[in-house]
Amino acid sequence: MDVFVVRKLGMPGQPELAMGAIASGGVRVMNEDVFTWYRPSAAAVEAVTRAELGELERREKAYRDGRPPLPIEDRTVIIVDDGLATGSTMRAAVLAIRQLRPSRVVVAVPVGARDTCEALRAIADEVVCASTPEPFTAVGLWYIDFTQTTDDEVRQLLGSQGAAATRKRSA
Repeated sequence: MDVFVVRKLGMPGQPELAMGAIASGGVRVMNEDVFTWYRPSAAAVEAVTRAELGELERREKAYRDGRPPLPIEDRTVIIVDDGLATGSTMRAAVLAIRQLRPSRVVVAVPVGARDTCEALRAIADEVVCASTPEPFTAVGLWYIDFTQTTDDEVRQLLGSQGAAATRKRSA
């Protein structure tokens, strides 16, 4: 298990609405529907992108703690997220991971908008959306507790996974 950092580019004044997303490796995707509907200025898009790039770099450094990413070339990569609304962050993740030449890319989420899950099939080898409720308005509505995962929780999970892998190799 490894972490791959992606950041939503939230609309100014509506940060939960993704006008796009950025991912490690210099990938940026825009959500054309949201972009066309709300028409954010180029300056606003650039300001949000700069801020999120800073956060992406901070999180990558904090979560990796000096460890390099796991090699994924010629491997099957399963990208897991809490759910898909517009799909911007997942599209950015898939496109960025494709640059690393895995043999397959699988998207797996517990809940997602039906159209978004279908659209991702064009860029992923497989898409698993366990539930596609109608109507779908927001990922957080399908959770009892949708609080943000803290940096410490992420580090602890990655550290636990790393320790388990080390124990398994030495056994």
